[in-house]
Amino acid sequence: MSDATPLAALSDAGVSIWLDDLNRAMITEGELQELIDTRHVVGVTTNPTIFANALSDGEAYTDQVKELVAAGADVDAAVFELTTEDVRSACDVLRPVYEATDGVDGRVSIEVDPRLEDNTDGTVEMAQKLWKAVDRPNLLIKIPATLEGLPAISQVLAQGISVNVTLIFSLDRYRGVMNAFLTGLEQAREAGHDLSQIHSVASFFVSRVDSEVDQQLDAIGTEEAHALRGQAGLANARLAYQAYEEVFSTPRWQNLADDGANAQRPLWASTGVKNPDYSDTMYVDGLVAANTVNTMPHATMEAAADHGNVTGDTITGTYAEAQEVLDRLETVGVSYAQVVETLETEGVDKFVKSWNDLLASVQGELDRLGGEGK
Repeated sequence: MSDATPLAALSDAGVSIWLDDLNRAMITEGELQELIDTRHVVGVTTNPTIFANALSDGEAYTDQVKELVAAGADVDAAVFELTTEDVRSACDVLRPVYEATDGVDGRVSIEVDPRLEDNTDGTVEMAQKLWKAVDRPNLLIKIPATLEGLPAISQVLAQGISVNVTLIFSLDRYRGVMNAFLTGLEQAREAGHDLSQIHSVASFFVSRVDSEVDQQLDAIGTEEAHALRGQAGLANARLAYQAYEEVFSTPRWQNLADDGANAQRPLWASTGVKNPDYSDTMYVDGLVAANTVNTMPHATMEAAADHGNVTGDTITGTYAEAQEVLDRLETVGVSYAQVVETLETEGVDKFVKSWNDLLASVQGELDRLGGEGK
């Protein structure tokens, strides 16, 4: 492959390309390494849906499930062991990237049980357990940006644990996330942790915003409403980057940076385009700026590699236009506050459903393989 590719241009523009997928076969058969080599992949994100799909496909997990059956593991313990094994192995594959980038990239994320989304103490406890079990410096613990998640984010960071904050939809909540990050680093410094070893990203969701807003615009049905379709996701994300620039230019941040702290980078999540009427690379081409991450599903990554149109920074300088989009949405009758509240509730519910599907899938395997051994 020629290196003069859209993904190379994206990487050169300061966007870290992470894969939004993981399964054991990708690791053992070399696909993950191939993506690092040919697609500029420098990180991996996972979620319950990804693990549920992985565990229901193929025989890659059979031997470990048999061992878990023999050990008498219940389904929660089995899910914990299966998922942490994959993430630990992926961390090892990405370790050279981690070292080459001084810990900025080469990251693999694993999520706390989403059923803990309204349980601050439980979230902190599970984050500690995952961090200890995986035992790799390039791990990120994913914590949802619910109201109960914000203090958990601070507490986990304060212990020197790196965090991927997930399920961010609103600009107000994103500012709350950045405040939780700064608070966590201040507490980590007080506890004597080396701030240079703590990393974080803030996962701001994009395509789901358009899906919800477009549905409402279609219901409104006016010409003015129809003209706004497909604009909310990019506008919201671009204004998030403006907020990032503001927060990470404050004296409060500089005080931490002087002690070696790393900024919490914005991560564009949910970048697979759900509407076939739109360009399948719109959330890649339209969200290019330095110090960001774009985590892509396979199909989006391949589309971007094939025909992405990376023309440099497409965020800086767009803020007035982006704000106008959100203002016009309110004018035609789409409530931003209601949209982002709906999306957060749905986002948590979807992750809980996927987690329950994962538990059911693993329980089925435990029962099947346990029965074979009798």
